[in-house]
Parts: sequence; structure tokens; C-alpha cells
Amino acid sequence: MQNQQDWTDVLLYFVPAFLVMAGMFMVMKRFLETQQQVLRRFLEKDMQAKAVDERMAKQKDALPLRLQAYERMVLFLERINPNSILVRVHRGGMTAQQLQADLVATIRAEFEHNLSQQIYVSEQAWDEVKSSKEEMIRIINNAFSNVGNHSSGIQMSSSIFEQVLKLETLPTQKAIDFLKSEAKKLLS
Repeated sequence: MQNQQDWTDVLLYFVPAFLVMAGMFMVMKRFLETQQQVLRRFLEKDMQAKAVDERMAKQKDALPLRLQAYERMVLFLERINPNSILVRVHRGGMTAQQLQADLVATIRAEFEHNLSQQIYVSEQAWDEVKSSKEEMIRIINNAFSNVGNHSSGIQMSSSIFEQVLKLETLPTQKAIDFLKSEAKKLLS
């Protein structure tokens, strides 16, 4: 009987102790899981913040390159503007055919020189630049078609200016305006 009493006493001490330990184990386990989740969220937010900081640093470094690309595109468009390109390319005694060939070659060479800038400008801006270039070549080719092979360079120049005067806005000016508005957005 004493033996049974001893076992009962032992159980009376150890069962509650065991239950308290099991309860503490469960509480601690839940606490640690909660702390892990909090730590995970903190680390995720920290990683996101670092990614945002890196992105902003890259954008800050890229901004001068992007602005320079917009500047170069505007310069290209100014250089292919009829007022500018005709003064640079036209030489005395040129035929219409020579002038047409030189104008188109100059526009294409200038464009090829600036091809790498498409990396730094928006797709829509690049499309505007390409469209403007193609429109200027079309105007030159139409002017050449109007005056014919045997005309002088001066007649060809006059035909180009006549076509340009019929336009509401020069293709180059339209593209320049678009580039300027996008560049302003980059700065704001």
C-alpha cells in the first residue's frame, strides 16, 4: 500500500509539473513561431527597401545618360530640319539628283550615328524620332519627284520648302516637342 501511495504522490507532483511544462512548451513554441514570422516580415521589408534603394540609385545614375540621349535626339532632329540640312548640304552647281542623294545620305548617317540612344529614351520617343526621319526623307523624295532629274539643286530646295510650308507642323518639330515633354517628366 505504501508503494501505491508513493506512486500516487509521485504522480501528484509530476503530472501537474508535466502539464505545466507541456503548456510552457506550447506557449514557447507559439511565441517562437510568431517571432520567426515577425523576423521574416522584417527581413522581407528590409530586402524590399534595399531593392528600392538600389533601383533609385540606378535611376539616379542613369538620369544623366537619359537626359543626354534626349539632348542628342533633339540635336539630330534640329540637324535634319530642312532649314538646317539644306544650308549644310547644298553646294553651288548641284543637280537635284545630287542634292536628293546627299540629303538622304546625310539624314541616314546622322540617324545611324545616334542609333544607340534608343536604349535611353522611351519606345514612343524613339518611334517619334524614326517617324520624323522617315517623313523628312519622304518630303525630300517627293520634292525630287516634283522637280525631276534634270533640275538644279536650287529648284529642289525650293520644292522642299514648298512642301514644308504646306505642313501644319514640321515632323521634326513635332518629335522635338514630344522629346521635350518627356525630358521634363524625367526631371520632375
